Amino acid sequence: MSDPGTQLYLISPLEVGGDFPKRLERALVAGHGLATAFQFRVKGIDDQHDLAALAEPLQAICAAHDVGFIVNDSVPLAKRMKADGVHLGQGDGDLREAREELGREAQIGVTCHASRHFAMEAGEAGADYVAFGAFFPSTTKDNGDAERPDMETLEWWTKLFEIPCVAIGGITPENCAPIVEAGADFLAVSGAVWNGDEVAAIEAFAKVIGKG
Repeated sequence: MSDPGTQLYLISPLEVGGDFPKRLERALVAGHGLATAFQFRVKGIDDQHDLAALAEPLQAICAAHDVGFIVNDSVPLAKRMKADGVHLGQGDGDLREAREELGREAQIGVTCHASRHFAMEAGEAGADYVAFGAFFPSTTKDNGDAERPDMETLEWWTKLFEIPCVAIGGITPENCAPIVEAGADFLAVSGAVWNGDEVAAIEAFAKVIGKG
């Protein structure tokens, strides 16, 4: 199988009601397959029924475009939704337990910040991808004083391991070129797409990645 190159991993804004389903559809159509994963990341709502109601139309759109639907943080919600997978932060539970709950086919990713050690641990535990970041200041998530990964970490990972790596944090069409060149399998993007014209943003990413 040929290397598909760098792809986009879309992360939802915190507000996904209103016209957001239409915006997601437009973004996926504009990408012509460039975006292959979408993460449902909504905070401040604890009721699983309410979360599922917000997630269902987005999951249907992703399924129609053959885009993986990933739930952030919550294994129970991912199981309830029969989502394609779950993304776990360092404090979001044990990867092996998540695998037992969701099954072998689930895509489970782990936040590793700037830590090569965390990434290797995640790989040994059976992660389907590891996420390094934040590479740049982000308006979507406050990363405080967390250490920033460097391009050498991406190059090291892609040379030694087959597990895909995701770069995250403040990534835009204007600053992503070094990350693409370093070999990141996915660019996780949120504000760069949803804070403006999603179609223009996707097209701009496509040009930098070389698929525009």
